[in-house]
Amino acid sequence: MYDRPRIVVTPPGPRAKEVMERHRKFVATTTHDPEFLPLVIERGEGVWLIDVDGNVYLDFSSAVSASNLGYPTHPEVKKVVLEQLERIAHAAGTDFFNPYQVALAEKLASIAPGDFEKKVFYSNSGTEANEAAIKIARFSTGRKYFISFIGAFHGRTMGSLSLTASKPIHKKKFFPTMPGVVHVPFPNPYRNPWNIDGYEHPDELVNRVIDYIEYWVLNHVVPPEEVAAIFFEPIQGEGGYVVPPKNFFFELRKLANRYGILLVDDEVQMGLGRTGKMFAIEHFGIAPDIITLAKSLGGGVIPIGATIFRKELDLEPGAHSNTFGGHALACMVALKTIEVTEQLLPNVQKLEKVFRERLMEMKEKYVAIGDVRGIGLAWGVEFVKDRKTKEHDVKTRNRVLYEALKRGLVLLGCGKSSIRLIPPLIIDEERAKLGLDILEEAIKAATQ
Repeated sequence: MYDRPRIVVTPPGPRAKEVMERHRKFVATTTHDPEFLPLVIERGEGVWLIDVDGNVYLDFSSAVSASNLGYPTHPEVKKVVLEQLERIAHAAGTDFFNPYQVALAEKLASIAPGDFEKKVFYSNSGTEANEAAIKIARFSTGRKYFISFIGAFHGRTMGSLSLTASKPIHKKKFFPTMPGVVHVPFPNPYRNPWNIDGYEHPDELVNRVIDYIEYWVLNHVVPPEEVAAIFFEPIQGEGGYVVPPKNFFFELRKLANRYGILLVDDEVQMGLGRTGKMFAIEHFGIAPDIITLAKSLGGGVIPIGATIFRKELDLEPGAHSNTFGGHALACMVALKTIEVTEQLLPNVQKLEKVFRERLMEMKEKYVAIGDVRGIGLAWGVEFVKDRKTKEHDVKTRNRVLYEALKRGLVLLGCGKSSIRLIPPLIIDEERAKLGLDILEEAIKAATQ
């Protein structure tokens, strides 16, 4: 096990360059511009990633929160994988029955917020989990329309893409997407259409958003009795790791209840421990009608998505399905992942203070940092050209990503000009502080 990064050749090294060239030739991809993230991963150990040239990096990306338990595979999860492979991997859970998907569904129903009976639909990814949520909401309510938030990311398949509104490139050349989606402002305390300081005046910001939805949308754009659901992320991920005011979802729940509208909570990136609770919405004190999960649910080993919903919203048999839903191996991995994650929650809660204090100190020192926000081990740092105008500084953000990589720290961008800090939940305080030290070195180098 490593105790600190080791850079033997400035990335990208010769082997990395060769792999990236072959990648560009044969792979249709969404990977980042290698100019500022030229990382070619060969293997991992714990919270460390090793590239094809032998460089060792501290990981603050967790494979976009899919590898929350570290690398290559958490030992308890690995044991489950090997044991299940001796039984059966795929047991055709959409055509027949198996005990593995039932056990996971029972567990998910028991830990998901809400004092009501729940059922679970299985899929293979976050976007598929959201596609299922769309169909469940339409089928159960008979309603046609949806409301989603500006800054949201719910996936790239054609239904979930219609809900997404974080980057124009996601929809470029794909019109028409699914009709019937209205986007509204998210209560971003740092930047919102009303220029309200949501940190100083959270209630005012929340009231503006609720009023916008109720008066401007439900009284001018779509009839409320035809709105099936409001989709949201409790903390916006691709939109910049934006944390709304504490009382927002309480007020949104009241609004939804007035008109019989379902609330769909997308926990694909924030779910299962990332924020210090199993579900990020638990920080806000409401129970959604539908919850979607994926990414970390597969323990960094196997893809699996899940849509958890009120039992009375159930679909008829045959209304929706997919071949690998309820995959036996994936379900057993997910069960063990949940168990391990529950044990890691105290560590996440403890490290929140470390990240908060250090990042706030950096904000005071570097004028290029416009905002810092986060909960648990989910943190966003937004870079701006000027704190008064809040003009996005994409160039500096990208330089920080590369300067960090050169020093042995793996980060990812999000939003227009933010970085996200999302280390594996197994990280200890010493490694967390080390990563924050490297981040500050990178910011200093990028802003000189």
